Amino acid sequence: MEGIVVNIRRGRHTVYENQVIVKVEGIDSREKAKELIGKKVTWKTPGKKNKVLEGVITAPHGNKGYVRVKFNKGVPGQIIGEKVSIE
Repeated sequence: MEGIVVNIRRGRHTVYENQVIVKVEGIDSREKAKELIGKKVTWKTPGKKNKVLEGVITAPHGNKGYVRVKFNKGVPGQIIGEKVSIE
């Protein structure tokens, strides 16, 4: 299963540097998004090093099937718009 990173989770004054919002293909409701909680998410960095960042789906975000993903460390800004794999 794949998803696209929509944005980094943030508020008016606070930026959660290790959390992102992901739109998952084929998921279009909050109920379906709740079933994905606890699944692993991986993103391979572009470039020579090809590091793999791993995260976990923690909660649905809104009513359109988006989910919140929490990574161990902060993610770079270039992750926005990139594809992630969900296992």
